[in-house]
Amino acid sequence: MVPVLEGVISALIELKRTDDEGLTAQLTSQLRNLIATGRLGKGRALPSSRRLASDLGVSRNTVTYAFEQLAAEGYLEASHGRRPMVTVDGGRNEEAGAVAPSVRSGKPRLSPWASKLKQTDWPMSYQAPLKPLRPGHGDAREFPHEVWARCLRRSAVRAAKRELGPVNRMRLRQALAHYLAASRGVRATADQILILPSAQAALTLIAAALITSGDDVWVEDPGYPGAAAAFRASGARVMGMKLDEQGMQRMPGIAAPRLIFMTPSHQHPTGRLMSLARRTEFLGMSRPGETWIVEDDYDGEFHYDSRPVPALQGLDAHGRVFYVGTFSKAMTSDIRLGYVVAPPGLVGTLEIAQRHIGLIASSHIQEALAEFIADGHFLAHLRRMRRLYHARRDHLVEGLERHLGEVLSAEVPSGGIQLVARLKRGRADQAAVQRLVEAGVETRALSSLALGRPRDHGLLLGFAAWRENEISAAVRTMASCF
Repeated sequence: MVPVLEGVISALIELKRTDDEGLTAQLTSQLRNLIATGRLGKGRALPSSRRLASDLGVSRNTVTYAFEQLAAEGYLEASHGRRPMVTVDGGRNEEAGAVAPSVRSGKPRLSPWASKLKQTDWPMSYQAPLKPLRPGHGDAREFPHEVWARCLRRSAVRAAKRELGPVNRMRLRQALAHYLAASRGVRATADQILILPSAQAALTLIAAALITSGDDVWVEDPGYPGAAAAFRASGARVMGMKLDEQGMQRMPGIAAPRLIFMTPSHQHPTGRLMSLARRTEFLGMSRPGETWIVEDDYDGEFHYDSRPVPALQGLDAHGRVFYVGTFSKAMTSDIRLGYVVAPPGLVGTLEIAQRHIGLIASSHIQEALAEFIADGHFLAHLRRMRRLYHARRDHLVEGLERHLGEVLSAEVPSGGIQLVARLKRGRADQAAVQRLVEAGVETRALSSLALGRPRDHGLLLGFAAWRENEISAAVRTMASCF
């Protein structure tokens, strides 16, 4: 290993101002690696903090904090008025700190589930920053942040007086039970509701409690990839069920599975509504204690063209249906609260499993949300957003017809926050998505949501998070790309 010459240290350090990792953390890491690999040998004096800061174009504090951290870790000896001195012979003593990047290590052995994670584009590989017309998001700009902040502040003030209590706060459970009964026809007591960090956490909890390795699970195809991921992690054999105009179809001649996952109110991603006859058919094949149904009502708050169809759970008289929901679509994505309405016979087991797995939501935020709902702010916000999203949906459909009618055919959903636009010519939806992303318009290929070989090809376009002028600009960009 060739040692670093005096005055060349700054040339070996590259700091990225746009990196999520701060400048101090980057500098500390890079200096640590130079020492660990022997490039900066034991006894070598580093430049002064003033000199290195000048060479790198950063503040002196950035360098000082990095030196102090490395001294605390034992890499440097630093004293007032003297340049820092390397105290570790990194070239021969790997145990003294970070292992050199060049050291070979065995490939980690992963679980079968983890080994397949990269085979799916979920979560989306291009998550940040948020750009039109990424699906799956509401408009956080329209949320009453000041009102929510007051609820949070009051919850924080009351925290010192609150008893530790259960992980699922009763005040929020009661507010939710009342709201779900009135708005979605859900039949449940407050005790049946578990509050979780997300709807995905609810699926993970259900899978952990009910799935044995090798169990069959049916999901929609195309459908929500997070459901398949949660059930595969528990060892389930996940089977994709085809869709028709009424949503998920039952495949004839196949025995009932352990669990059926569906989005009957707005099928994800097509937005199709499952008919009452189809709902009754699936309920009829689910046997209490043997076959369970998980109903994900991820954006059930948003219906535009008619009165919302009651939840499937409300039709269940035998405790076979889990009802899963989230606040991230109706409020803001960073609230990180979801819930599950569990069949009565499983509530106790799920509450114990919830604590064992650690799927616990902040009691502080739960109490704030309970107040937000009780004071009428939640319903007022929903009424306003329904009108706004309805107009945005229609604006996107009109723009697609006007500018891209020869290329795309939009399926207009009766509700929700996104729509599917099918390609009229060819099936290169993955290539189309790549072109659009490069041009600044984010969408998702319908084929990427298929469980097996794709049968559907098109684009999944979000409209709820984007104002009409932003939608218009995105549609014009799409037209130029095509």
